[in-house]
Parts: sequence; structure tokens; C-alpha cells
Amino acid sequence: MRIHLTNVFVDDQAKAEAFYTGKLGFRTKADVPVGADRWLTVVSPQDPDGPQLLLEPSSHPAVKPYKQALVADGIPAASFAVDDVAAEYERLSGLGVRFAQEPTDVGPVITAVLDDTCGNLIQLMQVKADM
Repeated sequence: MRIHLTNVFVDDQAKAEAFYTGKLGFRTKADVPVGADRWLTVVSPQDPDGPQLLLEPSSHPAVKPYKQALVADGIPAASFAVDDVAAEYERLSGLGVRFAQEPTDVGPVITAVLDDTCGNLIQLMQVKADM
């Protein structure tokens, strides 16, 4: 068994696609119209046949309070691995990305948390070399 697809709920799919591709560097994998919305997935350019992230519309009534509770408690909706959190923090900050948490050493990993502009906190995580 392996992970094929996971999702983040987004307030605006076009805005999310622009952020996840233009700022974070993912590539659009699927973009299929589904009524007023789209089946819109992105993938890592380092693993284009790997797990897909569905940028899922936030239209279900349960999603808004769920997302608000996560953000209020500082809980990321997703976590992405990076080789160097500090370098990504600098690169993304230079692109205007807002961070809720600067790079922080939390034992076996270094993390930072960013705002995806679509209602989510996203964690960047670097596993330390000695792990």
C-alpha cells in the first residue's frame, strides 16, 4: 500500500493553483472540469508520478469550521518535506509568502509553517541528517 492522493481544502482553486505552482514549485498534474469546480491536482517536480495533492474546493459546510479550528490552533493541514528549511524559508519569504512559524529546531526535524493564502497552514519539514 502507498499514498496515491491526499488533499487540502482551498477557498479558491485558481488562487491555490497559482500559489502551489508559482510559489511552492509544484506542477499541475490533473485539471478536469467537474461542474463549477475542477479535479485539480499538483505533484512534486522531483516525483511527477508520485503522490498527488488535490486542491479540493471548500464548499462542504463542514470544511469552513474545520479549517478555522486548525488555523486557530496552529495545526498545519499538510506537511511537505524539503532538504533545507532555512533555504526554503528565505526563498519563499523573498516571494512574499507569509510564515506563521519561522524555521524551528524541534529535535529530530526542523520545521517552518506557512500560510497558503487559501485558508491553510502548511508545514515544511527537514529531517536532520543524523536521523
